[in-house]
Amino acid sequence: MKDQLEKIKEDALKQIEASDALEKLNEIRVAYLGKKGELTSVLKSMKDVPPEERPKVGQMVNDARAIIENRLEEAKASLAKKAREEQIRRETIDVTLPAKRNNVGHSHPNTIALEEVERIFVGMGYEVVEGPEVEYDLYNFEKLNIPKNHPARDEQDTFYINDNIVLRSQTSPVQVRTMEQGRLPIRMIAPGRVFRSDEVDATHSPSFHQIEGLVIDKNITFADLKGTLADFAKELFGPETKVKFRPHHFPFTEPSAEVDVTCFKCGGSGCRFCKGSGWIEILGCGMVHPNVLRMSGIDPDEYSGFAFGVGLERIALLKYEIDDMRLLYENDIRFLRQF
Repeated sequence: MKDQLEKIKEDALKQIEASDALEKLNEIRVAYLGKKGELTSVLKSMKDVPPEERPKVGQMVNDARAIIENRLEEAKASLAKKAREEQIRRETIDVTLPAKRNNVGHSHPNTIALEEVERIFVGMGYEVVEGPEVEYDLYNFEKLNIPKNHPARDEQDTFYINDNIVLRSQTSPVQVRTMEQGRLPIRMIAPGRVFRSDEVDATHSPSFHQIEGLVIDKNITFADLKGTLADFAKELFGPETKVKFRPHHFPFTEPSAEVDVTCFKCGGSGCRFCKGSGWIEILGCGMVHPNVLRMSGIDPDEYSGFAFGVGLERIALLKYEIDDMRLLYENDIRFLRQF
């Protein structure tokens, strides 16, 4: 029994000495000191030892256990110290190295253009109003004086969810919802995403953004509309900018017009950017149709107003001289870093 205990102790100490990982030390502890370990087996065989020898053998087993446990703790402390030193060496920070530069982003060209437009109109006393992108046909068409047989109802132009619900094709429904509230006068712009069934190319996308404006008050005339848009153009494109109104047709305004501004590249003399005309089309506008006022609960004999709408992407394309609308959506970091 003595020789067996001595051999167990020596084997255990050799294995501890050869261990190079904390996991191995744990395996040794289980193999020799665990419930099914070597020393435990010796204790279980004590019934075969003569009674007078049992105290002595028990003491030898306890001594062997104490030696193995002490050596395990020493080895564990040594390996833990080496691991800490290696970790400290590996994680040492060289304060003389140059710092890593943070890659800080910035606003998208669309966002920059939108914030500038909002700044201009808020400065004129307008409020910014938002509305749902999934809209009732009633608000997207009917209350804008667009009857059932109008070409804009064609499913090739509008995304229909069902007979009564569409993805809004303009932000004009926000104007109707605001008029229905009956809080007059109204001075508002309605920016937001709109949807039309267009093929993707350099100037079209099935999803884009519009900014539409509305003013309703007593004694509003076309002169107010012209003055407002002239000031807007000068703020956006420069103080020398002039505007030109061309007659047009929109179902929800009468009279209606399309607005051109003098080319900010050539000042109106004609260049490649304006295709030699000296003018660039930017938006559509007009006086709010009496039917639209009436359907929203406003008396057209007492109140009048004007409305206008401009594509946000069009402003960004013109302002930053971008020749392909798709660049705004492709998220090419090389392109976006230019703004």
